[in-house]
Amino acid sequence: MISNRDKAGYLESVVSIIVNTALFALKFYTGIITGSIALIADAWHTLSDSLTSIVIIVAIKFSSKKPDKEHPFGHGRWEQIAALFVAFLLAVIAYEFAKDSIERFGNRQEAHFGTLAIVVVAASIAIKELLARYAFYIAKKYDSEAIKADGWHHRSDALSSIPVLIGILFASEFWWMDSVLGFILSLVLLYAAYKIAKETVDKLLGERPSKELTEKIYDAVYNLNLGDLKLHHIHVHNYARHHELTMHIRLDGEISIEEGHRIATIIENKIENDFGMQATVHVEPLYA
Repeated sequence: MISNRDKAGYLESVVSIIVNTALFALKFYTGIITGSIALIADAWHTLSDSLTSIVIIVAIKFSSKKPDKEHPFGHGRWEQIAALFVAFLLAVIAYEFAKDSIERFGNRQEAHFGTLAIVVVAASIAIKELLARYAFYIAKKYDSEAIKADGWHHRSDALSSIPVLIGILFASEFWWMDSVLGFILSLVLLYAAYKIAKETVDKLLGERPSKELTEKIYDAVYNLNLGDLKLHHIHVHNYARHHELTMHIRLDGEISIEEGHRIATIIENKIENDFGMQATVHVEPLYA
């Protein structure tokens, strides 16, 4: 049975594919008739969002598989792999547009815009920002790195279209405007790729829990009133669809193994109930 998380991911991706394909067609047509490298670059950036959404649909399909013998923690990290693919795709597109923009600048090529270009780009900015906010909402609700990456892709497209719109309005006065804007767009794309890749790699490598989360865990455990114990060495392992938490606790070295196990089990159950994370607690003597 498909979960609500997967349904939301599929819906976001399908909406993205339909809207971005339509915007690509409009931008590409406008770029061709005006001879604008910035508009054509913007069009391909938009189409890459559709390709990204297709990748995310595939990733959701794979990541929704249940844990098995070879993958006891599930397949959730397929979403993070998809996010890395999105980052790589953005970086490649950024390189191509930077190269084309430099060549056009060297050849002193200019573009000629009209009312159609202004309307298409303005509408694109508004639509892409709405798509970004929708993707961020779904990503936050279901803690999905892949959909969050898709949201950044939408937003980078909206942001990259703003200088294009400004350039269209002033292109008649500056012949170099189109090539310079194309280069700026490549930098925007490259930054988006870097941000997506960094956040995803950080999660794959393992992150230190935030100060806020650590304080909540300390409060939850100490409020259990389990006697004299000390918490330390807290780590959270992100598997996209669920999180594993490991921690060490120090207890009175005189208590029995059975009592230490009982206390550890109480803490593990508390962490799972309060934070939705499967916890593993390692017991040490208090004054080791």
